[in-house]
Amino acid sequence: MDTTRLAEALHARTAVFAETVTGADPDARVPTCPDWPLRVLVGHIGQAHRWSADIVRSGPSPVPDPLDADPGAPDAWADWLRQGADDLAKTVLDAGETPVWTFFGEQPAKFWLRRMLHDTTIHHADAALTTGTAIEVAPDLAADAISEWLEVLSEPVTASLRPGFAELCGTGQTLQLRSGEDEGWLITRDPGGVRWTRGTSPADVTLTGPLQDLLLVLTRRRPAADVTITGDRALADHWLAHTAA
Repeated sequence: MDTTRLAEALHARTAVFAETVTGADPDARVPTCPDWPLRVLVGHIGQAHRWSADIVRSGPSPVPDPLDADPGAPDAWADWLRQGADDLAKTVLDAGETPVWTFFGEQPAKFWLRRMLHDTTIHHADAALTTGTAIEVAPDLAADAISEWLEVLSEPVTASLRPGFAELCGTGQTLQLRSGEDEGWLITRDPGGVRWTRGTSPADVTLTGPLQDLLLVLTRRRPAADVTITGDRALADHWLAHTAA
């Protein structure tokens, strides 16, 4: 997915996230992030966009604590959120193919635009659950979000950042993600970690559904019942229990 598409999508997703939280109770608890009130969720999004832009401009900095973010007064949230997204998109577009620091070694600057787009999408789902509103994710963006999340999970360093992900190691068990909108994914759990390829083939368990539903189930923003699971249900349940974004 090219940088321009990612930038446009970040602007659009941040705008709809802002619409979702405008007028909502800042102290409402986010059901899928139970330790956070809505104010912290909003603060995390704006904070993460600004932090990522600073990395592209100046290099690595410590991961900020969402509890330290100050999104300001609720009636100013929309502007504050859009400013953060604008800054990140412009900074990445200006950087072009310049390699920058990431958790996984130097990569083109658009790594952070892609990571923040998909993080914002998942947290938009959190906001929608909190406010009782709907979320829509275009198929190409949902597919890219699934691929990006699998890339994160398959990186050896990820288990050191989130020790629970080490539980994803296995002995060759396979999971298949299948959608009529896309070519799908085949995931293999090896002793050394997770590996995956695009495409489908026979697997121990298959999750089937629209791309948006697959994404939200995989990130535990929707229950597993929202997709069709065939095969080794215990394997699917174990995967979902250890891969929340």
